[in-house]
Amino acid sequence: MATVTKQETVAEIKEKLASAQAVIMTDYRGLTVKEMQALRVKLREAGSEIHVYKNTLTEIAVREMALPSMGELLSGPTAFVFGVDPVAPAKALMDFAKEHKALEVKGGFVENRIVDANGVKAIASLPSREQLVAQLLGTMLNPMSNLVRVLNGPAAAMARVLNAIAEQKQAA
Repeated sequence: MATVTKQETVAEIKEKLASAQAVIMTDYRGLTVKEMQALRVKLREAGSEIHVYKNTLTEIAVREMALPSMGELLSGPTAFVFGVDPVAPAKALMDFAKEHKALEVKGGFVENRIVDANGVKAIASLPSREQLVAQLLGTMLNPMSNLVRVLNGPAAAMARVLNAIAEQKQAA
């Protein structure tokens, strides 16, 4: 690494790798500038960002951080999608790839493990973090709401009986 710019780029890559729980690599050849902008917007909405770095500089950053080698994923032009939540960027990429056949997902790096393209597809099929939290809360609250209904049942039945008696007396 001869230049300061390359050293700064390696430092930036290391910072991005350290802060991201998921890094998904894609081959973006064939996408127009307009399509890349649309992809950036879609990923930003998912809480992710996309960057294009030289593969050799990325390999240096990975080696310096003692992460598993991404050698087979770092071939050809590669765009790196960095995300805090592994599911959201995977879903956004897979949705975009359905509409734009030129985008090819190579694989990724999720929580210190290398995954292939099929692994990214599997991650994309998972429910989002918000959905999982909602399902967990629903599961936790269900017994309590059932208990409230059971405890409220006799009082509600008594109120209906008294209301029926009052209506009968008024009619008579």
